[in-house]
Amino acid sequence: MCAMLDGRSIETTMGFAGVSGLPMATRSGDVPPDVLFYLLRRKLFDDTSLEKMLYERSGMLGLSGISDDMRMLQESKDSWAVAAVEYFVYAMMKYTGAYAAVLGGLDAFVFTAGIGENSALVRAALCHKLAWLGVKLDKRANDSNGPRISTPDSGVSVWVIPTNEELMIAQHTLALVRSEGNAGIKRA
Repeated sequence: MCAMLDGRSIETTMGFAGVSGLPMATRSGDVPPDVLFYLLRRKLFDDTSLEKMLYERSGMLGLSGISDDMRMLQESKDSWAVAAVEYFVYAMMKYTGAYAAVLGGLDAFVFTAGIGENSALVRAALCHKLAWLGVKLDKRANDSNGPRISTPDSGVSVWVIPTNEELMIAQHTLALVRSEGNAGIKRA
């Protein structure tokens, strides 16, 4: 999740190495640091196995014990799968509240990438929890993946915008290489 102000990222849930913030497919998301010390002191993990757990066996997979695939979790009636999806929505709600405070309110909320673009269920659950911000979901638009999924009278406009991260990385890299201020970059 990213808080943007005037087109610039000012806060993000993606930490130093991708294990803090929102839970991902197999990466943990936020874990209290004292838990890590506890696990190491109790010798339940060494540093290598703890790192492997946080990166490869946590997140949606670890929460559900079933799968790291949100589609599979949404289709499952297993209580752990349901709880994993609910926790994911809770974590998004928590960060949205924090970022709304940092930004001084929200003009728009944009869902993008895999889950954001493809999960009407997750979008609806989060928008329901964001009613306190004035979010009003258009169910029909949400079910058809937008692009605008909020009602015209919603206090915050809500959108589903497809992304192409690889293309954006390539465009920004090309712009950086071509810029005059980067004389120290070797060009191919």
